[in-house]
Amino acid sequence: MIKTDVTATHDSNNQKALAIESPVLFDTEPTECGHLIGIMTLNTPKSLNALSVEMCQLLSAQLEQWQDDNQIVALVLKGAGDKAFCAGGDIRKLYDSMSTTAPLPNPYATEFFSHEYRLYRQMHFYPKPLILWGDGIIMGGGMGLMAGCSHRLVTERTRFAMPEVTIGLFPDASGSWFLQRMPAKTGLFLGLTGAMCNGKDALLVNLAEYAVASSDYDGIIQRLKQSNWQGVVNADNADKFHDNSAHSIVSRVLAAQPMAELPASKLATYWQPIAQLMNSGGLSDIDALLQSDDALAQLDTAFAEDSWTQRAVATYRHGCPVTAALTYALYHKVTDLSIEQVLYLETNVAVHCAANPDFKEGVRALLIDKDRSPQWSRSLSECLSVEGQAYIQQHFVNPYPQGEHPLDDWLSNNSLGNQLVR
Repeated sequence: MIKTDVTATHDSNNQKALAIESPVLFDTEPTECGHLIGIMTLNTPKSLNALSVEMCQLLSAQLEQWQDDNQIVALVLKGAGDKAFCAGGDIRKLYDSMSTTAPLPNPYATEFFSHEYRLYRQMHFYPKPLILWGDGIIMGGGMGLMAGCSHRLVTERTRFAMPEVTIGLFPDASGSWFLQRMPAKTGLFLGLTGAMCNGKDALLVNLAEYAVASSDYDGIIQRLKQSNWQGVVNADNADKFHDNSAHSIVSRVLAAQPMAELPASKLATYWQPIAQLMNSGGLSDIDALLQSDDALAQLDTAFAEDSWTQRAVATYRHGCPVTAALTYALYHKVTDLSIEQVLYLETNVAVHCAANPDFKEGVRALLIDKDRSPQWSRSLSECLSVEGQAYIQQHFVNPYPQGEHPLDDWLSNNSLGNQLVR
């Protein structure tokens, strides 16, 4: 009779259960030539894989470990479940930390945003290919992860948005950086309206490079495993796409994948009226057009009558005026800033938002009481007054004592951007 070590079996089962419960799962797929593909899976599908402090810490630590592992040639980032890659940040605990008696800067807000933004910076300067499987819903913090990956795949199910105007925050998670880089001021439109876009829109605005079917995942992993990684060049950030680099190998694999049919791009269809709208003057001029059905119809009848546009405009009209003012100001402020400078500035704005009333009120109305009737602290006209402008500009001021900003070292000799060009 063969005796079974019950204790060992029990311990093994416990370890497997703990792994499955982890908010991020890590695994590797062996290639045919003896290398490894790292797989990172956001594992909180019930919350649509909303990004938490713990998830950021786990991802950052694993990225650091795999960066120094010569066997790992490329990494894939995906979400568990079939609904979402990542539908934003997990802001419930952040909401609980916000109160009239909380200090400025709020300690938990500092922890939340600094861990999140450090992860984005790490991804932007990561030397190995980061492949995003961008299937399903991608919003807020998920968009920050998307922007930090080197190879982004979208599917017929991809839906992305920056809907912070609904909760009184601002398009954070590096949103100030990637919205500014979209063509024809479509990024400003998305930031103000929270418009929901699709995979073909992502290709148009430089948020994705490859269109694949949602059923293609296993086949793509298989082709990555079959690729020849033996002669891969460990190129630095300045030469990631050397012909024999891992980045170029991944690009060739993904380019060979048949392009999937995706829903038509609304941004491509309506880029002209969007550009006219966003270039109509200052924020008060844009607001006047967005508040008037007749004015929008004069820009473009089809644009005004499209249900996609109408949902976006309704979101803006119901949204937070302070968010609109911050979005507009940030869009123009970050034009010539690096990703590190943008994230540093976004930290200031985010921590101020956590101390001011609209963010807490927006989360309350949408996620806590769910009455969807936020009472915003100011109208847009009040935000644009002399006093209101001073209030908006105060969000950009460093709220930390000298030398205590959590990202202070980024603007010194430790700037990865500075190191890259020296």
